Amino acid sequence: MRSATSDMAVPLYHRPPKRHRKILHWLLVATGFLVLATVVKLSLGTAEARLVYEIEFQPNETNIKPESTSTVLLPNIETVPVDEAVEEDELQESPELLDSNGHEIHYAIRDGDSLSTIFDQLDIGQTAMYQIISADESLLALDILRPGHQLTFRLNPDTNQLDEMELFIHAGNRVKYHRIADDAFEYEEILLEGEWEPLLFAGEIHGSFYGSAKAAGLTDAEIVTISNTFKEQLNFNRDLRAGDNFQVIRSEQWVDGDPTGQSRIEGFRIQRRNHTHTAFLYEDGRFYNIDGESMERAFRRLPLERQHRISSGFQPRRLHPVTGRVAPHNGTDFAVPPGTPVLSTGDGVVTRVENHPYAGLYVEISHGSQYATRYLHLSRILVRRGQTVGRGERIGLSGATGRVTGPHLHFELHVNGRPVNAMTANIPLASSIPQEKLAEFNALTTNLVAMMEDEALLQVAAQR
Repeated sequence: MRSATSDMAVPLYHRPPKRHRKILHWLLVATGFLVLATVVKLSLGTAEARLVYEIEFQPNETNIKPESTSTVLLPNIETVPVDEAVEEDELQESPELLDSNGHEIHYAIRDGDSLSTIFDQLDIGQTAMYQIISADESLLALDILRPGHQLTFRLNPDTNQLDEMELFIHAGNRVKYHRIADDAFEYEEILLEGEWEPLLFAGEIHGSFYGSAKAAGLTDAEIVTISNTFKEQLNFNRDLRAGDNFQVIRSEQWVDGDPTGQSRIEGFRIQRRNHTHTAFLYEDGRFYNIDGESMERAFRRLPLERQHRISSGFQPRRLHPVTGRVAPHNGTDFAVPPGTPVLSTGDGVVTRVENHPYAGLYVEISHGSQYATRYLHLSRILVRRGQTVGRGERIGLSGATGRVTGPHLHFELHVNGRPVNAMTANIPLASSIPQEKLAEFNALTTNLVAMMEDEALLQVAAQR
């Protein structure tokens, strides 16, 4: 029996049940964690807001001490104070380090970057950007920036104005944009051939050719090249059987010991029962079978259904009709009314569908590993990126988009990455290797076939 004194000392309503006390305890613990997380987040935000990157500049002796520096916020750019010891090799390995004189900025392209946002982040200004885009109109190298590309900005030490921008695409391909006037730049394309090292890819067909080729290590583009080359000799859905073999030789480009990521198919072979299909790339950029007969359909000379007047031809040193400056004209202009159907000049795959401030609406088509065509200033585009198109297929309608003086079609042909005169270029029209070059071609195919049948190389390919 409890005493009245003990009941009065500890009233029941001051001591909740044990179950309720446990709930209250965990609520207090959870509240504490929330408060702690909020404090940490606020602390990190404050620290991030204080994060700045120092860029050395030439001081004004009248009002700034020699050891002074200015600080600006440069997202995605790492910089190093001038007095901090940095090894030369370390500077070269990191593409985002600011050089020691403070007037050169290296920027590594990331997913989601655009030229406009990069210029804004670095506080270089949209005016300089549009001047560079104008210079790039005939090259269009800046239209597609990808992770792995790098931009280098070189500033004038006296005015802090952009003097030069360099686009690093890969070790064998760079483009420099030099300032030639207060309101204009010009470009210089630097292409290095390097060395091409061959690799053998081989496998057996199980299921589809596409799946078997992917399993062997081929890319989608390479599979499309093989399919397009053999499409008139071979039905890939009906003619191939399980156990049929294929061999592909791919060459990969290296410059100064570094891979560029560029590759090309040198030759390929499909062996099925009693039939063997071969194709080999020759120096003219065309595929021929082992007998030297062309595997490719001929190109159209014109991207239009009929001949139209050429208003401006291929001129590497043409005077631009709008800017009045000397600038390369890398294509052929046809005077056609808006809405004129534009045709693909050959079989290929659409690689670009873009809207450029100066080139307007345009389409680029890849025709195998050596050839590409461009169609600029369109009013309407009828294809999509990645689509396979045939020779003579409608890809758009002509117009007057971009920087033009009037409606026309600007047509370009590129061979091995360089623009050529589409009206006079030696495009694939021949039916076989010329007799005087047949011995050279036979020596080439003998070496490639030997690689395809080398047991050691086949074993390496099987394990790749």
